[in-house]
Formats: sequence, C-alpha cells, structure tokens
Amino acid sequence: MSDVADTPLELDDIQSGILRPRPTPYAATYLLLRIDDREAGRKLMYRLSTAVASAGNPRSLAGDTWLSVALTFHGLEALGVPRASLDSFPWEFTQGMAARAKALGDTGESSPENWEKPLGTPDVHVVLVAVAPDAQRLETALARARKALEALDGVEVIWRQDCHALPTQREPFGFRDGISHPAIEGSGIPGTNPRESPLKAGEFVLGYPDEMGGLPPMPQPEILGRNGTYVAFRKLHQRVAAFRQYLRANASSPEDEELLAAKLMGRWRSGAPLARCPFHDDPELGADPRRNNDFLYRQEDPTGYVTPPGAHIRRANPRDASVAGVVRLHRMIRRGTAYGPLLPEGVTEDDGADRGLMFAFIGTHLDRQFEFVQSEWVNSGDFLGLGTVKDPVVGASDGAGVFSIPRRPIPRRLQGLPRFVVTRGGEYGFMPGLRALRWLADLRT
Repeated sequence: MSDVADTPLELDDIQSGILRPRPTPYAATYLLLRIDDREAGRKLMYRLSTAVASAGNPRSLAGDTWLSVALTFHGLEALGVPRASLDSFPWEFTQGMAARAKALGDTGESSPENWEKPLGTPDVHVVLVAVAPDAQRLETALARARKALEALDGVEVIWRQDCHALPTQREPFGFRDGISHPAIEGSGIPGTNPRESPLKAGEFVLGYPDEMGGLPPMPQPEILGRNGTYVAFRKLHQRVAAFRQYLRANASSPEDEELLAAKLMGRWRSGAPLARCPFHDDPELGADPRRNNDFLYRQEDPTGYVTPPGAHIRRANPRDASVAGVVRLHRMIRRGTAYGPLLPEGVTEDDGADRGLMFAFIGTHLDRQFEFVQSEWVNSGDFLGLGTVKDPVVGASDGAGVFSIPRRPIPRRLQGLPRFVVTRGGEYGFMPGLRALRWLADLRT
C-alpha cells in the first residue's frame, strides 16, 4: 500500500482529456462509433493508442489540440473483452446511463425513450472527443480521427455533435462557464480555488489512493484498468427562452432579473460569485481566474443570505458548507461545451433551435461522484435540510418547483419553477490508459 501511495502519476499513460483543462476559447466535436467487426474495432484501438494525446507532455505537438476516447460497456463487449474482465467493471457502468435514468432524474420528457438516437442504445460503442482552440485546429484533431478510421469497414460513425466555447466562456443561459476545477495531486495542474487543498489522484485516475485512503476498485487485468477513469457524457438541451420568461415574470425590473438569475445560479452572468459581490455584478472580477473562484461558505455565509443554499453552484459543490456527507468524496471534473446557436439577447420567444451543453463528468466512482450528485444534490434537498426541493437551474422540476432566497425579515420565495434543462441523451464511458488501448488491440479471443 505504501509503495502504491508513493507512486507518482504515470502521466504518459493517462489521456490528456482527463487532466488537462480545455483551452479558452475552443471548439469540440463528439463522435459516436459502432463496432460491427471485432478485428476492425481492435485495429481502431491500436491506431487510437498513437493518436490520443497523453497528459505527460503538455508542450507536445498536440498542444491544446487533442483527441480523447472512451468505450461503453457494449463497446468492450464488441471488442471481445474476456468475461472475467467485463465482470470486474462497476455495475453502474455495465448497466449504462439509460438504465440508470430514474436515479439520475431523467424522467418524463428527459426519459430515455425521448432521447436523441442513438444515445442510450446498445449501438454506441466508442465515444471520440476532439478538442482544439479554434475550428481550423479542430480539423487537425478530426483528421487524426479520420485517419484512425481509414479503411475500417467494420466501424461506423453513427452520430456527431459539434460544439464550441466562446471567448466570453458564456453558456446558452448567458453565464460564464468552466470556472471551477479541482486540483489533483501529482498532476502539476493547479485548481481554481486556492482555498481547496488538492484531491487525491485516485478520485480521478484508477490505480492510485483516493480520499478514502484506499485504491478504487479497478477493472482487471491491471493493464486494462490502471490509469483509466470513467466519464458520464450528457447532451443537455437548455430552454433559454423559458428561463428568460421566468426571470421576467418574477422580477420587478431588469436589474432585479439579473439579481434573481444570480441567486438561482450563485454567480452573476459575468462569472463573478455572489460570495464576493452580493449586490451587483463585477465583470472584472468574473473574468479574473485568480479571484472568481476564491471563496468558501461556512464562515462567511452559513445561512445563505449571500449565496442561497439551494443555488446551483452551491448545490453542485457545497465546498466547506455544513451539509450531510463529506463534500470531498463527491468532487469530480466537469467539462461543459455549448452547442447550437445562441438565442439573441433580449429575445424571450423560443425559436425552435436546439441549443445547450455537452457535458462530461470525470471520476473513478460513478456511484458516489456523478450519480450521487445528480440524485442527492441536484434532485433532492435533504442534504441541505430542504426536503424535496430540486436544483432551480438543472433539476428535474415539473412546473411546481420552489426556490427560497434567504433574506431579512422575510425570505423571498419563488414558485412554479419549470424544467429549464432537458436531457437529450447520454452514455457512461470508460477512458482507458494508452497501454490499455494497446492491450485491447492485442486481444485474440
């Protein structure tokens, strides 16, 4: 155990997309593949082992342009991974995201029967993600993907989603995104909150001790599991017009609309946290990566007079707030990328366009990281003493949602919160290390 604990991260074997923050701005493309021929699939794994960038050399030829790969459980089956190895994966992963829909709050219009096909079906075997600072360099990353697929008749591209991150880093609701990232021991990449101590590498990469002091369960054999991780991909449609309409209907002025939006999110649209500027936006603060995530809750705002306990960013990461459970056990890496055209400023009527975020949640424990946060923090309020109250922005509200804003002498209470974010599909993937990709390529059974 001590030998393992002292082992530094094997960065050359870890996919860059796990640890490296995405550039700003950037473009991205998600590709879903189906493997119809086992040998073609294995050949693809070999080609990807040379095309996927590692986290070991941030100044490599790849630079801020890279390709990442993940496999679904059906994909591992399609490659002919031995049954003993398949049985060593966690059951949440083997079931797949569609089977976990009820626990995740993917019900009603967000339920799998309404998902965009082929998301959530057994046809999805491989998820490729290309990331680059701009469209021109994204084409370079996609060229690597096309080269890996060249002359492989038994592998088909069955879905594509193009995404983008604007220079403003705004997502479709208009808020600056991608602000909060944890520091990971041994990665050499700092976190964005100087008050949060680095998390153990085992929370994000298999083969290393996690916050519990042990090794996370790892797929077998070791060469398959080590330096890999799990990822939850989500396509989330955002009802921007409905969000704007709700703000307008419940605010007394344009200034009150912005305050109300900030109270729901926990940040002003610029990214400035309420914790640092509770009464008005501060775009300079919002754009400053040294300050826009430098805050805690317990000592400065335990009751939530500044940042409501039920606000989105406080629920997704309670930091040091007094909640049921240990917050550090539920931290994960979040990567969000906008898709679709932005709804023009001031427009409150839905134009019918599909817009939202492609999200990737990365961690070694699907159950106590992604699934726990979705079920217990996003779609329940018990950990905060709020009962069944859901996240006001991304929760599975049904038109009867409520949100309380603490204030003296009487709290401000919002009623009738609709669902602003609808799940259009998703997948659980396993992101193997580069050696594991070669192991998959060498399978002979």
